[in-house]
Formats: sequence, structure tokens, C-alpha cells
Amino acid sequence: MANPYDVLGVPRDADQETIRKTYKKLAKKYHPDVNKTKEAEAKFKEVNAAYDAVGDEEKRKLYDEFGEPSTRPGFDADKARQWSRGAPSGFPGNAGGSDFEFGGENMEDILSQLFGQGGAGESRFNAGRRQRRGRDQNADLEIDALTAIRGGETDLVITRPTGERENLRVRIPAGVKDGGVMHLKGQGLPPPGGGPCGDLHLRLTVPEHAHLRRLEDDLEMDVPITVLEALKGATITVPTPTGDVKVTVPAGVASGQRLRLKGRGIQKSPPGDLYLALRPAVPVSQDAEVVAAAERIEQAYTTSVRAGLVL
Repeated sequence: MANPYDVLGVPRDADQETIRKTYKKLAKKYHPDVNKTKEAEAKFKEVNAAYDAVGDEEKRKLYDEFGEPSTRPGFDADKARQWSRGAPSGFPGNAGGSDFEFGGENMEDILSQLFGQGGAGESRFNAGRRQRRGRDQNADLEIDALTAIRGGETDLVITRPTGERENLRVRIPAGVKDGGVMHLKGQGLPPPGGGPCGDLHLRLTVPEHAHLRRLEDDLEMDVPITVLEALKGATITVPTPTGDVKVTVPAGVASGQRLRLKGRGIQKSPPGDLYLALRPAVPVSQDAEVVAAAERIEQAYTTSVRAGLVL
């Protein structure tokens, strides 16, 4: 396996978001549906394998510590560390793709012998006692904002490294976020010769909603009201992620004043709240009576509306 940082073209100290964005760009460039060249398929597989190694923060830590052997099914980091602690002094503590040697053997060769010999995915400690596990696979999934808020199901078509397409029905828990990762156990790739499949890691994209703003598990939404509703108060109907609700607007509200609707936010357990930011809207009109009414309202101000506007 080539160095994943070199394959993706990112420095070793790149943050996870940079790695994710770079991968998405390369995956789109070399995807078999977009790029029909012979070299693109191999490059697409190489880019996916690189992201498998360092796209997930925990996997990346293992790769940086142990190098390529950490990407093989059946690799056991705890046993690798136990083995290294039992080695004589001078044993290098970080294999991360380096050329350190111990006893005339390359560090990665030693780890390969201990864990996943020849890429078979079994360690010498586990050989003959458990089946080999298939490799994990990554895929991108875009979820609409309301599904992320309420939870639900969506269909996903993934392309396997062989080019085969597969349809999956995916359950989306309420509260997932843009940039988050969902792990589907057993939906990855099967190992050669049979055995349990790896996992499927879904990198989530959640576009912003046109009206709802997320505040952790709570939501906020601007609600336009008329000048009369702001002055006299009113009962209005507003939409929420879980259905329409009648809301009482108190008399004399100021622009931006918030009303709380308990349990109408992110539908986790327990659910978050929805905050309504009231925004009085001025009518667009040159009607003489409307202007006269506005002039009468103007006389009601006892202080400047911009008195607190200080930089």
C-alpha cells in the first residue's frame, strides 16, 4: 500500500477536514462514472484505500503509529504495543511508515509477521481461531436538513471497488451533523475466501436549512409578524419540524425577541427546543393613509431607536 498522505497529496500534519475535502475532490475526479480512462479505475481504488487508512481519526492514529500493517483486517494494536514493550531497549516506538530497523528487520516487516501476515488479515495470535474480516469501505451520503433533525431513512447507492453498484436502505438517527460519520457494521467488503464483511463508513453532508438554524440540539427560526401583531399581540400559526403550532405573540414585542417551543428542536431523546425569533415586518407601501399611520407611530418613540448602536 502506498503512503496514503502521498496518494491524497496532503502533508502528514493536515487536519481531518482538509483530508476529507481532498478525498472528495479526488474521488469525484477519478470516479468510474465520471472518468472513463483505464488509469482512473486504479487511481480511484488507490484513493479510497488511502482514505480508509487516514480518513477516520482513530484509524489515522493507528497508521501514524504502526504504518501499513495497521490497515490490515485483524490488526490488534494492543498486542502490537505489548510486543514492543517486551522487546529489548532501542525498539522504535513509532513505525508510521518510517525505515527504522530492529535486529536487521524492517519495523513494518516485523509487524506484518505479527499481524496480518502477507495481507491475509490474521495475526499469529489468532490464526485458526477466527475468520478473517473484510476491509472497511467509505462512501459519501448527503442528507436533507429535516431528516437530520427528525431522523428517518434514505436510500444509498454505493459503488464497490469492483465497479458493482449496490442499493442500501440507511436508517438516519436524529441529530446527525454535517461532516459526521455513520458506521454500518457488516456492510463493507467481504474477505477473499469468505468470512465476515468489514464495515461501511458514511461521511455525511447536511446542507443548511433555509429557515432553521441549529444550536447544538436546539433550533432557531425567524418568524415574521406584522406591525399590528407586534403592537397588540396575536395568536399565529407557525411550522415546526414536527407539525404546525399555534403561538401567542405578546403585545409590545421587540424585533428579535424569542419564544421557546419545548421539545420542537432536534428529535433526539430527550428532544431539543425550538426558539422563534420574532421579526416585525414593515409593509412596502406608499399609500397616503399607511404613511400617515407610520408618522403617527413615529411620534410614539420616546428615545432614538439607534441610541444603543455604539462601536
